[in-house]
Amino acid sequence: MLALTLGDPAGIGPEIAAAAHARGGAPFVAIGSATVLRNFADVAVVETVAQAREVTGPIPVLDIPTSVEVIFGTPDPRNAAGVIRSIELGAELARNGQVSALVTAPISKKVLKDGGGFAHPGHTEFLAHLSGTARPVMMLAGPDLRVVPVTIHIPLADVPAALTPALLEQTIRVTHAGLIRDFAIPSPRIAIAGLNPHAGEGGVMGRQEIEVIMPVLNHLRAEGLTLTDPLPADTMFHAAARAHYDVAICMYHDQALIPLKTLSFDDGVNVTLGLPFVRTSPDHGTAFDIAGKGVARPDSLLAAIAMATDMVERRQ
Repeated sequence: MLALTLGDPAGIGPEIAAAAHARGGAPFVAIGSATVLRNFADVAVVETVAQAREVTGPIPVLDIPTSVEVIFGTPDPRNAAGVIRSIELGAELARNGQVSALVTAPISKKVLKDGGGFAHPGHTEFLAHLSGTARPVMMLAGPDLRVVPVTIHIPLADVPAALTPALLEQTIRVTHAGLIRDFAIPSPRIAIAGLNPHAGEGGVMGRQEIEVIMPVLNHLRAEGLTLTDPLPADTMFHAAARAHYDVAICMYHDQALIPLKTLSFDDGVNVTLGLPFVRTSPDHGTAFDIAGKGVARPDSLLAAIAMATDMVERRQ
């Protein structure tokens, strides 16, 4: 059984959780507001995962009530504490082995910051904090592409300073290990994107490729990792180029997510590598603009559930 946190109660998380349950697949216990989830499905409130395993038909829910009534599409910071608690409980259940994996529906970082003092850039960093993981890695995966951003939720202007050799090396190492352990790729082929246009073009358009990236690549190649030189990001994501690697390491958020979402907008999955438990998430946000209207598609959540199940099986 998986644990599925419902995310922001005013977003599409509860709606797509109900749709995913109706489609079948891996069983899960929902964590969040049973009252909100009842708008979309029959639920059974349970006290333990063991009780959840006995439920057939309704969605078993570990109930975390909201502080104020939920209006779909209108997030309320007063409900932030419950959202944070649901993530904490999901991580606890995954860490102690009561569930096989954690799947998380989307949150609003601004709402959590405004209402709960949330000090983390997103799920990835919060789960790393909860699990004592020094450096998690966010991978976005679809049927045709896997990408990993080295720097994640920071302003673009801060990327060059944040892109250190230590961060790049750790990101590549965690990604390499994750592809072996969780994706059954025994010898991962890793493509490396340059930071600058044309990968710096020999230093004319920037020297990070020469001074920061290449020394790390040479060091890791000496250990046997299969890595490309820094590649121009504008030519490494077409079909012929993608056939030559298993994952693309990108230097900043949009460099990774634009090609991934272009190819897999409806079925991309967010995977956190380096945690002591399996965690996946749909690769989209809270979609407040369509929440509660019955039009949200569960495709990405279904893909996240399926990928979590596959990863668990590979680890076992």
